[in-house]
Amino acid sequence: MEQTLYEKVGGEEAVAKVVDYFYSELVLKDDTVSHFFEHTDMEKQRRHQTKFISFALGGPNQYSGKSMAKAHEGMNLQPAHFDAIAKHLHDALAHFGVSEADIDKALSKVASLREDIIYK
Repeated sequence: MEQTLYEKVGGEEAVAKVVDYFYSELVLKDDTVSHFFEHTDMEKQRRHQTKFISFALGGPNQYSGKSMAKAHEGMNLQPAHFDAIAKHLHDALAHFGVSEADIDKALSKVASLREDIIYK
């Protein structure tokens, strides 16, 4: 049986490291998207994102947060914001040695949420 992307990257502990790097080294240093997180409890955000990305990569569904549409309601995210976040996720996964083929699989799952996130 083929491993899930979640198993390939090393499970929740590895995903948590990717998420931490994603926010601290990429998202929060990017002026085009960092302002969306000015009033966000980043520890809570990291926990939610770790559970969400774990599930998106084929891991257990421990995500109990709002729907994507509800979570992004009123933010008026534009395609450029979505694309910046997707690029940062790509770069965070690559930083931890995830193959381009596996990154593409992960990003295609993220892309499927695009319509629930932008223009809300």
